[in-house]
Amino acid sequence: MRIRTLALSLFALLALAGCGGAGNDDLVDVVFIGQPEELEEDGLRLSSAGQHLRAATADGLVSLDANGNVVPAVAERWIVTDDGLSYIFRLRNSDWADGTPIDSEDVRAELGRTIARLSGTSLGLDLAKIREVRAMTGRVIEIRLWSPMPDLLQVLAQPELGLRRNGRGTGPMAVNRTDDAWILQPRPPETRGLPADPEWRQRIRQLRLRALPAEQAVAAFESGGADLVLNGRLADLPLADVGALSRGTVRLDAALGLFGLRVHSREGLLADAARREAVAMAIDRDTLLQPFNIGGWIPTTRIVAPGLPDDIGTIDERWTDLTLEERRAQAAQRIAAWRGEGEDRAARVTIALPPGPGSDLLFRELAADLAAIGIRLERVEDSDEADLTLVDRVARYGSARWFLNQFNCTLNTGLCVPEADARVAEARSQADPMVRAALFAEAEAELAAGNVYIPIGAPIRWSLVRGGIEGFQENRWNVHPLLPLALRPI
Repeated sequence: MRIRTLALSLFALLALAGCGGAGNDDLVDVVFIGQPEELEEDGLRLSSAGQHLRAATADGLVSLDANGNVVPAVAERWIVTDDGLSYIFRLRNSDWADGTPIDSEDVRAELGRTIARLSGTSLGLDLAKIREVRAMTGRVIEIRLWSPMPDLLQVLAQPELGLRRNGRGTGPMAVNRTDDAWILQPRPPETRGLPADPEWRQRIRQLRLRALPAEQAVAAFESGGADLVLNGRLADLPLADVGALSRGTVRLDAALGLFGLRVHSREGLLADAARREAVAMAIDRDTLLQPFNIGGWIPTTRIVAPGLPDDIGTIDERWTDLTLEERRAQAAQRIAAWRGEGEDRAARVTIALPPGPGSDLLFRELAADLAAIGIRLERVEDSDEADLTLVDRVARYGSARWFLNQFNCTLNTGLCVPEADARVAEARSQADPMVRAALFAEAEAELAAGNVYIPIGAPIRWSLVRGGIEGFQENRWNVHPLLPLALRPI
């Protein structure tokens, strides 16, 4: 897959001026943009901060490194059978937090419980291809599939699949709670079933982890109270364009995922697919994010990101034969016809966006676009009361299946298309990759015709990274493991 790199031209120039560390050489201070309680999450519906903390404290069979690549974790190695239906893992010789050796039966039971608890979530749908988890011998476990799933390892590396016993995992870092933060201490490799490293203590530092609202997080970075700020989104991006740029570097992940508008209204103007399409036609995607000064961001009218391995090229960008003016003229006619059907019928649509100056800019642009076809866009705080909500989500893995699963009717996240779900379910049992890809394309076409989601482009994810932090790498999953961030610069 061709990864499209996002770059901020202004940021790129200033990145060279980033200055070194924020004070304590023995402690790395990391702040996630979010709410403090997100680090208290203990279930399977985790925020970005919660996912990173879980990944640091509870290894799965495999995990993701700083580049977003799958690497061994509790499993030291694995093989895949020729038909792609069986993954066989050999567990490393390691212990649970209580000192009990980890064996295949423990892993089988824990994976089974976790998969069952994920039922009703999009990640649960991603795991639906798993037919059986078997303990073969003391340190060998097998995962059998209904049909080949090239992205299985990527899914197994998700933080929610971290293995825990009695709520405690065996991750690369031990954690202690303080009054205002979490202190993470890297665990020596020999305690995790890995070869001892005599220079380990000289190579690592403690990590202090907090979650703060965006303005406080950026202020902490500006003042030298944080070495990294993670989980920046478009809603907060204008906050980075302040004094922080003279003290560090803004880094953008070329994120893969969804950024668009989810339709919730089953009544009024948006009750009809053609009028929902009119809203989608009105948006000028080429100029929508110009106020953010982002270079290299590529908009799309597709639901599934173009160019994925299982994209067979039968789904094109929409309305390519029309100019923006022609699109808006057709859209305006549909809205005018609807208004003419009843007296005093107002063409009004409500939208809920996350708080933040970036959302204010986005709303301004969207409101102007919809005004061009005779719709008044109004912003509301309560997403339950909104006709439209923002979808801003990074993909778990690079397959059309992930994108399609986000709109499954069982998730109850907005209007849906049962016919699209049926195509995805049919693909689950198909061994032929071309047949699966064709069914995914049919599902995408069904969703596009229903206009239950209005695509805009890829999600924006940014971080503030001070000089001297060498364990940070941009990647399309917006995954930044905490252990590499604790390594001392060489």
